[in-house]
Amino acid sequence: MPDDSLLRELLAAGGAKKTLSPAQILELGTRTGKPGRELEAEALDSGLVPERYARNLPRFGPSGQARLLRSRAAVIGAGGLGGYVIELLARAGVGELVVVDGDRFTADNLNRQLLGTGDNLGGLKAEAARERVTRVNPGISVLARPVFLDPDNAPKLLAGCAVAVDALDSIRARLVLEDAADSLGIPVVHGSLGGCQAQVSVSVKGARTLRGLYGDGREDRGAETFLGTPTPVPALVASLQALETIRLLLGEASPLAGKLLLADLETFRFSLLDLGKSGA
Repeated sequence: MPDDSLLRELLAAGGAKKTLSPAQILELGTRTGKPGRELEAEALDSGLVPERYARNLPRFGPSGQARLLRSRAAVIGAGGLGGYVIELLARAGVGELVVVDGDRFTADNLNRQLLGTGDNLGGLKAEAARERVTRVNPGISVLARPVFLDPDNAPKLLAGCAVAVDALDSIRARLVLEDAADSLGIPVVHGSLGGCQAQVSVSVKGARTLRGLYGDGREDRGAETFLGTPTPVPALVASLQALETIRLLLGEASPLAGKLLLADLETFRFSLLDLGKSGA
């Protein structure tokens, strides 16, 4: 619970309607020096509703929304999948996002990568994620890490995160991510696509789902290399990943743990496969 003086300020700002606008949160943050995510979580604890999240509350509830605001998730990759995942998690109110990507924008990213624009070609994707979230939801903290994931840095980059999102385009990097997450006991929300074929899964501790799907990673590139990445497909896959990430951050069981959701978006056929305990 907030201290008495902050509680009084929150209640006074909320007024009879017991709601707080984004502008009021910003003003309170300026006065108190507290991040917006902390003020919003404390407001929810006190029975106030931050207007930004009013449409979330019927599903998440005040305690669930406060839990999201106090959560940290890692998004590994800030391109086609990662850009949309970051946008959705920021709008949902996930309080801290660790964005890991050492890549820079090129012109062939512009058909599908939300964070890429004609103005930031050549710019770092991780920094673009931080700048975008600052505009979309300034109360959220983005820790931009403009590096490529490897076995040496992965444990440190994932430290303190409750969930890791696989938004990578390298099979070997996916296996590095799963190994590091498994050692830390955190789940990985996997998504990938090639053309209009897509898949989503959740790898939990001990399952080694990605290793079961991809083997030893000897072949590093996936089907997108020759099937391409049509504009709408990453947005759909990322939406499913964001939904599962939020579910896990809320402490709910994922229906995709140990399963593989396959989507053929040419025919709109969806299949859910049981991968078994080993993930294979």
